[in-house]
Amino acid sequence: MRMLINVPETVVADALRGMAAAYPDLTVDVENRVIVRRDAPVAGQVGLVSGGGSGHEPLHGGFVGHGMLAAACPGEVFTSPVPDQMARAAAAVDSGAGVLFIVKNYTGDVLNFDMAAELAEDEGIQIAKVLVNDDVAVTDSLYTAGRRGTGATLFVEKIAGAAAAEGRPLEQVEAVGRQVNENSRSFGVALSACTTPAKGSPTFDLPDGELELGIGIHGEPGRERRPMMTSGEIADFAVNAILEDMPPRGPVLVLVNGMGATPLLELFGFNAEVQRVLRERGVAVARTLVGNYVTSLDMAGASVTLCQADEELLRLWDAPVRTPALRWGM
Repeated sequence: MRMLINVPETVVADALRGMAAAYPDLTVDVENRVIVRRDAPVAGQVGLVSGGGSGHEPLHGGFVGHGMLAAACPGEVFTSPVPDQMARAAAAVDSGAGVLFIVKNYTGDVLNFDMAAELAEDEGIQIAKVLVNDDVAVTDSLYTAGRRGTGATLFVEKIAGAAAAEGRPLEQVEAVGRQVNENSRSFGVALSACTTPAKGSPTFDLPDGELELGIGIHGEPGRERRPMMTSGEIADFAVNAILEDMPPRGPVLVLVNGMGATPLLELFGFNAEVQRVLRERGVAVARTLVGNYVTSLDMAGASVTLCQADEELLRLWDAPVRTPALRWGM
């Protein structure tokens, strides 16, 4: 497998050095693996910190900046960051208003963020936590107890980040993040396996002409494997799986997310089918975002995330944001 790297052992460090060179608004500590907005801590603002294994870019480092995360902690590829990283990030962004940890529901992430919270609290930093568990495909997987955290992580980071930017207290920012997670559901599909730098070959076997329905962002198995389906058939399956779990109550935010190797030409076509299914089901769409945001290295495929959004959540979604991966309203 050909990969644009030096050696597998330095992939994350090399990427962080390149990120630092591209985005001077960020402070990137390559040695300690912490990405922080350069103006942190921001007086009077809750600091949002998230993180996880590398390989899901732009999640999470690409969402550090005004209106989203104050810091992110990248682990090795598909490996949780360590508690010291998270505690260091919390100290870097705490203005005295407290820090909100946004944690995807993977066992390593949950355990390490819990340990980091204890370390930070020992230093006098007030910590709250939002656990993201939006995936409807499976209840337990290779990495989780309960549902996996996937595309809704972007919604939580953006909307809670906007609440923090308004100067809301920690308990309110936490409540907004929890509301977004509770109102969000996701479903993903893999058309190919991903390849980790260390392994250099596909992480699982997916024969030509087949797809995996309900895949996780690390290549975890989904609900079932089927012969290849059309874009419209996949949209029917994914959206209906979400709506069966979360009956529509009003307008939704829509994220049509690429898994890393699916071009925008295909993603926009898939979005057209997702919108068709939502119309047929009588679901109003308030906003739509299409692109590669929560990826799985070079996996071909896509995921759909829907978030039930009231007027307040929509207002926070529309609020200004300036990060490497999301920018509007500035």
